[in-house]
Amino acid sequence: MEKIRVIISNRQKAVKIPTGLRMLIRRCCHAVLQLEGFQDSAEISVTFVDNEQIREMNSQYRDKDAETDVLSFPMGENGEYDVNHATGAKILGDIVLSVPKAMEQAKLYGHSLEREIGYLTAHSMLHLLGYDHEEGGLARVRMREKEETVMQQLGLSLSASSSYYDEE
Repeated sequence: MEKIRVIISNRQKAVKIPTGLRMLIRRCCHAVLQLEGFQDSAEISVTFVDNEQIREMNSQYRDKDAETDVLSFPMGENGEYDVNHATGAKILGDIVLSVPKAMEQAKLYGHSLEREIGYLTAHSMLHLLGYDHEEGGLARVRMREKEETVMQQLGLSLSASSSYYDEE
């Protein structure tokens, strides 16, 4: 695998970002790309926001006036991506994470913030690579299996009783 650049920015003040969270996000991005056999250099942007910021974005981009945990903005389609001409890296897209929402969900599901952020990152990375679970069925099952595989690789496996899609 070529060079993977994960640009992480924090645009919220509601939650102090724990030590190691940025490295976990980078590891998640790498694990998904490796699982998918992505061989090129890649660039991913991850932004931490609060619940109000993600609600505004969800309303603006998805016509859903509600808080959500994560939003994915893919920059490619059918395996074709814009390229950063300075680095030659394929620009996969943007991930926007609500840290307060992730904390709420970690508490609700009885696991660590790290596991929740890891799951949301893996989930979003799959969206950036073209996966979609909105229609349900086999596509949802395949995406879920890939998320589970990445979580296991990172030592953050999900319990069989967790069902995040019921919350969407």
